[in-house]
Amino acid sequence: MAELPVEAGLESGLRRLLNGTMTFDPNPTGHVCLSFDFDGPSLWMQRRQTTPGPISRGEFGAVAVPRILRLLAARGIKATFFVPGHTLETYPRQSAAIASHGHEIALHGYAHELNASLSRDEEEETLTRSISLIEDLTGAHPRGYRAPSGDVTDQTLELLIEHGVAYDSSLMGHDYRPYRARRVSEFPPDGPPRWGAETELIELPWSWTMDDYVYLEFVTFRRMLMPGLRSPVEMFEAWTGDVAWMTREVTAGVCTAVFHPQVIGRGARLLALENWIDGVAELGVSFSRMDEIARAVADGVELGIESEV
Repeated sequence: MAELPVEAGLESGLRRLLNGTMTFDPNPTGHVCLSFDFDGPSLWMQRRQTTPGPISRGEFGAVAVPRILRLLAARGIKATFFVPGHTLETYPRQSAAIASHGHEIALHGYAHELNASLSRDEEEETLTRSISLIEDLTGAHPRGYRAPSGDVTDQTLELLIEHGVAYDSSLMGHDYRPYRARRVSEFPPDGPPRWGAETELIELPWSWTMDDYVYLEFVTFRRMLMPGLRSPVEMFEAWTGDVAWMTREVTAGVCTAVFHPQVIGRGARLLALENWIDGVAELGVSFSRMDEIARAVADGVELGIESEV
């Protein structure tokens, strides 16, 4: 397997980005955040599917990462990679290559654990372990988090705040506007919700509608089948519509696309990804790392502005 070299630029440009010394220029037309969940075998471990077949699907993610890095480098695009701690330890060279090419590395659990199944101590241990692994690689505290399988809980959000994580990307409360995550809300059966107070944790929302996994990946579960294997052209046609609507109706909107190297990294799908990126670029959007967006929001930049009715 061909591997990309680790570049010396990790000591300069990457650290300036992570430390907030580079400026963010909001684009009124909008921003697209390309994000990649580099799960590796941890996705299949979480499902207790550790026979050679499923694990090999996770292994393919490490084959795909250099391909994705070359694609992004050819277009001068910086992205965000959500990487479980287990993947950082299993594929150190690929993880280092992600960082050395100027991409953000953000938190994604340790071994793709489902947060709802963890005690507070267990979840905190996976969080702190993964934070340390990213700090060891990049020299900076990770700014972002995405819950494995989107399985975020109130406990998760509280732990992120306690451990100095700036943003989360696990919720779906908007499609083009970052917002503040709330503390615990209550949902009584006999009345309206009692919403929790907003926190300093910035939410950069995502949606299954812009996630390659549900469109493309074939998965058999004990009690269900996710057929996947749809045309990537069909998937990207729908995604283009979402971005195009944003550019027409929203000022400085933010649209997050979610990819998985083990899914998107095969030949025909990569060709479709190239064509989609090039087509979206023609709409006039900017491609941004998610930590750049979060820092701008924290600095008071208003993004995702829609006209009132």
